[in-house]
Amino acid sequence: MKWFLTIAVAMLVIGCGAPKPAQPASQPPAEPPAQAADTTQPSAPADANAAMPATPPPALEGMLKDTLEVTKLPENLFFHIKVKDYGTIKVQFYTKDAPKNVVNVANLGIKGFYNGLTFHRLIPGFMIQGGDPSGNGTGGPGYTVPAEIKRQHTKGAMAMARTGDQVNPERRSSGSQFYICFGPTPQLDGQYTVIGQLTDGMDVLAKLEKVQTGPMDKPTTPVVMEQVWVTTK
Repeated sequence: MKWFLTIAVAMLVIGCGAPKPAQPASQPPAEPPAQAADTTQPSAPADANAAMPATPPPALEGMLKDTLEVTKLPENLFFHIKVKDYGTIKVQFYTKDAPKNVVNVANLGIKGFYNGLTFHRLIPGFMIQGGDPSGNGTGGPGYTVPAEIKRQHTKGAMAMARTGDQVNPERRSSGSQFYICFGPTPQLDGQYTVIGQLTDGMDVLAKLEKVQTGPMDKPTTPVVMEQVWVTTK
């Protein structure tokens, strides 16, 4: 396992997404997973609304409806993901350490951007990644977010994907793609912006780690974010 993670990280630092680039050079990276980057001209991001459900899920108790501002972030802020057929996970955002990235992801969640999207990449013992409207690691909302690299990759850490250092020396975060660590992943510390920590649903994360995958580490049966919402408790 040690040699596998070492190779995974080495290739990850370069960028990810072979045979297709993880994301366009102007987009945040798409894969913390272990595949070599394709430095050829990246494809354009998919329509951010393409994967949205026709009818939004019903509102849940405590769900925030108004978007947030960096200067007015509540100290306690939580990101909930209801994964179809598996259960719900809850992440507490690091509002003080990564406010710009937190506001971006939280507002996407409040607007319903993630509803119906999938976790398109899964590597047991490493991480599960999602938030791409194209469903293959090449899409996003069309922008990046400044790096706020402070926190460590612990078990259940939620962090932002990004393109490799070759095309992204500032290590700017993806506009929407994120990953959640199945276990401590210190080899990624100092390279990616960690935005939160799983506080509920470790049993759900354990079930997700066992999902069967195929080519490019994609789950053979779609793992869907049925509904995503944000609360202050």
